[in-house]
Amino acid sequence: IPATITNGENTYTVTSIGNSAFSWCSGLTSVVIPDGVTSIGDYAFSWCSGLTSVDIPDGVTSIGDYAFSECSGLTSVTIPDGVTSIGDFAFSRCSGLTSVTIPGSVTSIGSYAFEDCRYLTKITF
Repeated sequence: IPATITNGENTYTVTSIGNSAFSWCSGLTSVVIPDGVTSIGDYAFSWCSGLTSVDIPDGVTSIGDYAFSECSGLTSVTIPDGVTSIGDFAFSRCSGLTSVTIPGSVTSIGSYAFEDCRYLTKITF
């Protein structure tokens, strides 16, 4: 994902990943979210079954509802310092997920955030 987008003579900084921006992109295998992004929207990467790695920068403060749900290829996720909320069903049904690191900055974890992550054996707070 680029840090900026240019349209004609105007350049815009990417500050959020919108709702459903990449949902159903089964061929997507890795994502590097640029510095400057502060939020990941609802369903942003849901149903991206080929997604095996995601790099979330420190500036992100919220991860939306269902943001990474059904991403069966994800095996581990490190949520950076600064994230304060993880939405409902954010990582639900990530069947390959085995480990998650959640920083002390998180004050809210939504309902069923890790629902049906049957191989999730390690959560580090």
